[in-house]
Formats: sequence, C-alpha cells, structure tokens
Amino acid sequence: MRCPFCGHLESQVKDSRPSEDGAAIRRRRLCPECGGRFTTFERVQLRELTILKRSGRRTPFERDKLARSIAVAIRKRPIDPDRVERMISSIVRQLESMGETELPSSAVGELVMTQLKALDDVAYVRYASVYRDFRETQDFAKFLGDEGLAEVAEDEA
Repeated sequence: MRCPFCGHLESQVKDSRPSEDGAAIRRRRLCPECGGRFTTFERVQLRELTILKRSGRRTPFERDKLARSIAVAIRKRPIDPDRVERMISSIVRQLESMGETELPSSAVGELVMTQLKALDDVAYVRYASVYRDFRETQDFAKFLGDEGLAEVAEDEA
C-alpha cells in the first residue's frame, strides 16, 4: 500500500481487526520511509457497479460519494455514526445483490430514501428535497402530504 504522506510504495501492517459488523477489515499501517501512520479499510466487492445517470452518462459506483450524500442529509442530526455506516454497507450489498452490473441512479436514490426514512424523518426529507429536485415550497408541502410527514415540517420549523 502506497504511503499517503511520502508516496513510498511499501507500508507495514501494524494491526488488523474486523470492523463494521465484520463487513470490513481495518488495518493500521506504518510507512518505513517517513514513519507516517495511516488506516486503510478492506471490503468485499462482489462486482464492479456502473451507475446510469438520468442524462444517459455512465459512471463507476463510488461508495464514498454515497456516504457524502448521506452525510449532507444527516448533518446536525442525532444519529450514531455506526448506524450510518451499517446503512451504507446495507445499501451497497443490496445494489451488488441485484445481479446487474449497470444500475440506474434512481435505484440508488430509492434505496437511500427507504433507508433514511427508517433512520430519521428529517434526513429523509432533506435527501428527498435534493433527489426529487424540489424547486418551491409547494413541492415540500406536496411531498410531506403524500408521505404523511407533515409533522416533520412542523418540528423542523
């Protein structure tokens, strides 16, 4: 593993342990060149996924991009980071188990919305506002009315 500090091509594994409910291996590494310490994670990847965007463009699936979009939705919410990590792992496993290597972006969005709704109503509405491209307050009102989440809007106000 290349050192992120000095670029040296070798590093030593100092500690390995399971993480994320056994879905990943966390490794502490040491660079023999500069002495820098860093952590890596090793996860099982069943298949390479490609996301088909609404525009027709194809991009490789990125777990980190999924995590960032969820982080925006849950910002400043009282949610345990371990629950979020388990949710992300669950979404990735569901996507990989669909049996397709090319998935529409809508499949990812719907899975995230389903998981967020079970996790936190406010995060769910935040994600939906971006995913569904709300432009006006009426879009929020209609969405909240359709989903039976009108009380979430009152709590957030």
